[in-house]
Amino acid sequence: MQIITRQVKDKPLTVTIEYPEYNDSVSGLIRKINSMDIGFCANVDGRRIKIGLSETYYIENVERKLFIYTAEDVCRLDLSMSEAEALTADTGLVRISRTCIMNTDHLKEIRQVKNSHLEAVLDNGEMLIVSRKYLKDIKRVFQKG
Repeated sequence: MQIITRQVKDKPLTVTIEYPEYNDSVSGLIRKINSMDIGFCANVDGRRIKIGLSETYYIENVERKLFIYTAEDVCRLDLSMSEAEALTADTGLVRISRTCIMNTDHLKEIRQVKNSHLEAVLDNGEMLIVSRKYLKDIKRVFQKG
């Protein structure tokens, strides 16, 4: 792979991808570039902040309120779970249960624990329960990227 960069004044950021054959690597690269532009407006301590997709570890619905978790903060989102899921379509964020959307870019491992439950371990050590119903979605993301 060859990376060429150049500064062009008075023009927006443009990314051109040239490839000999369209494959999963190219598709994954396009997905990653597209996801860089997605962000959430969240509330934390009376302030509104923007949280980028790459900063997001997971989004969780707790008592009908949506929260976004980053390495440092837990913030409140003014979205529904279905709106958050629609915003993150074709990104590394994938639904892992009825109440949780996880960023697979921060996924370290998935392991089976007692009682046939599955657990996702994130790179910050956080552990999330994965519903078997959504396991196929996680596998699909890994096959793309």
